[in-house]
Amino acid sequence: MLEKYAPQVATHRRTTAAIAQGAKELIATVGLNKASMIEIADISEVSRATLYNHYRDKESVLRALAESEMARLIAIAQSAPNTTDALEALSIQISADPALASMRHRDPGALATILAAQSDSLWNQFHNALAEILSDHNTASLAIRWLIGQALAPLTPTQSRLQAEALTTRANI
Repeated sequence: MLEKYAPQVATHRRTTAAIAQGAKELIATVGLNKASMIEIADISEVSRATLYNHYRDKESVLRALAESEMARLIAIAQSAPNTTDALEALSIQISADPALASMRHRDPGALATILAAQSDSLWNQFHNALAEILSDHNTASLAIRWLIGQALAPLTPTQSRLQAEALTTRANI
């Protein structure tokens, strides 16, 4: 019986992934505040009806994008061979992200609000994943704050490596 629904589930996943990717591309191009549901549908190459069948408003699209990005970052960190490489990879991803770069210039208030949302479940999810990777909750808290800094002031790949090494050495990981 489940096999009967497998194609529908796969289609749903592809559609939600396309919408998230389209929203991210749109944010990188025009900024968060100027992105509209119509533009998200257009850039995602889905009909407006399909977009609204999946998400009720722009905020729910943005939440899905944040969840997708968080899962992507956690997977990158978990696949790294060691803690220094995990932190370096996260740093490079965050520093080089075009949507974050756009928000730094076009929507700095919204970016600051998002980054400061410590009570959000995504913050806790990311903290717990980092604590597992780093084997320490205090180091995970420090690493999150270090990474947030890069969303606001990106590092070069060399700086990412050097600072990841310093963080893991100092924490004795």
